[in-house]
Formats: sequence, structure tokens, C-alpha cells
Amino acid sequence: HAVTRALACGRQIVLLRKGGIHETEGVFQTEYGRFAFFPTWLHQNIDWIKPADRGDAVARTSEPDELPIEAWGEVTNIALIPSRPAMDALADQHIYLPPLIDMRFSYKPHNPLYLLLVRAWRLSSPITIANTPAYAGCRSWVPLDKSIDVTGSTAALDDATFNRRRQHILDTLAKHGGGAA
Repeated sequence: HAVTRALACGRQIVLLRKGGIHETEGVFQTEYGRFAFFPTWLHQNIDWIKPADRGDAVARTSEPDELPIEAWGEVTNIALIPSRPAMDALADQHIYLPPLIDMRFSYKPHNPLYLLLVRAWRLSSPITIANTPAYAGCRSWVPLDKSIDVTGSTAALDDATFNRRRQHILDTLAKHGGGAA
């Protein structure tokens, strides 16, 4: 939930995803280019989030019965993170503490780690949906039972700010030998 909040307010424009799991012809792709920010709590470890970005996050042992959907996003770029130093150079661009980053690099270490750049939009009217067993599990993409009206959404960051941060991130990765996937 801390990550969806960070995306929705523009604090963060990146998500981390491990490659090598469902690639077609060796090319990392997202299942959906546009998606609602679906908050989860069960796998959230607040000790892996920077203290200033924890907000009201609390550790939970189960998911709630209802989920707030307040924002959505679209992937603008997918870039390979070539090394831990490359990710460290982006420390001011995300809410993650080193143990979370270590875990991402260490999980299936032979598979590459990718950075998704995400443009976030806040819904004009947030909604609450029932949490169903079909939504459970550790998955990146969860198809919702019905679509969400995004009419009137407001960008978390204006165009100039988003594009400046996006370019900074891409340039930083390129300096470390990473880049577009």
C-alpha cells in the first residue's frame, strides 16, 4: 500500500519487476500497459520502506475485505537495471530501503531486474472494491472483475516534472550500462 500511495502522489515513478519469468522470446513485457494501482498489504514489509515514506503503513497478517482504488498508471518505459550500484544511484527516486533491493536482486539472481517507469493518475472519484479470492496471491497483474472509469483523472506529476524525472532515471541507468529493455 505504501508503494501505491508513493506512485499516486508522485513521490515515486518506478516499480521493480524480475525478468525471466514469463518472457516471450526473451523480451520483458508487462501484461498490461495501463493498470489500476491495486494496494496489497500481506507482502508489504514496512521495515523495507524508508521511514519518511511509511505514512500509516502497518504490518498485516491478512488482506482486508475491501480495497481502495485511488489511482492508475501507465508504463512509459521498461529498463534493465544492470547492477546494484545503478539502483543505488537512484536512491532518491524511490521509497525502498536496501534490504528490499537486495531481496529483488537476490531472488532468482540469474534473471534480470527491470525498472518500470510509470506515469500515475489519481482517479477523480476513488472507489472501493471487494477483495475476492481471485485477487489473492503474489502476482504483478490482477484482472479486475469490472473496469474502472478514469475520466477526469489528474496526473500525479505535471508533464515537465514527469519527463525530467523519467529522463534522469534513464540517463542514470545508461551511465551504469543499463537501458531500454
